[in-house]
Amino acid sequence: MSATLGIIGSGNVGGTVARLAVAAGWNVVISNSRGPETLGEVVARLGKRARAATPAEAAQGSDLVVVTVPLLAYSRLPREALAGRTVIDTMNYYPERDGRIAQLDSREMTSSEFFQRHLPGARVVKAFNNIVCTQLGSLARPAGASDRSALPVSGDDNPAKAEVTNLLDALGYDATDIGTLAESWRYEPRSSLYCAPYLGTIPDGLARQEIAQWAWETPGVPVPAQTIKELADASVRGTLVGGEF
Repeated sequence: MSATLGIIGSGNVGGTVARLAVAAGWNVVISNSRGPETLGEVVARLGKRARAATPAEAAQGSDLVVVTVPLLAYSRLPREALAGRTVIDTMNYYPERDGRIAQLDSREMTSSEFFQRHLPGARVVKAFNNIVCTQLGSLARPAGASDRSALPVSGDDNPAKAEVTNLLDALGYDATDIGTLAESWRYEPRSSLYCAPYLGTIPDGLARQEIAQWAWETPGVPVPAQTIKELADASVRGTLVGGEF
């Protein structure tokens, strides 16, 4: 029997993960805040392995759940339905969008620790947050491929991390274990692991807005597991917290 991936959030990352999962033979239950009736075109593109549902239904009917919404929406997630689940957190803290969160600004905790505190009954694992959706879709490779990339994962529950590692493998990626959620700052915004490694060399002469457009369009470059580990180990936590648009 095929495994089922629940996805809460049908934007760029959610849609890309859904496409990779369907291609890997997983069933997908995708949801958003606007209701399943708004997801007809998304489900049609994904094919017969996908269906639309509410966020609570996506959580309850799945083996793993991906939460890929703006961090500001964390309090609207179905806490009861997510209890007992392994929840993949793709969220990043952008104060301009999410508002200031004192516990994050003070570095008392990472955004994933903050999210785990909100979902005490779930097993939160951080993944998919440090790669642009374009590269996430284009860099997936079969197991054993010489140009296979890795993605960092972190979590406080080792069996949950193993589940996420198996999912990444099915989707076309190796996983590099960064440690606990307290270490997930190593691939949050402003870190050396945040998006840049998968982009490769930025063309000369581009203005800032042009660089952003290029980043959305380039297929990217492979980043092996050893490189992810080296970058994570060399990371230094700065004084500024959160990304900026």
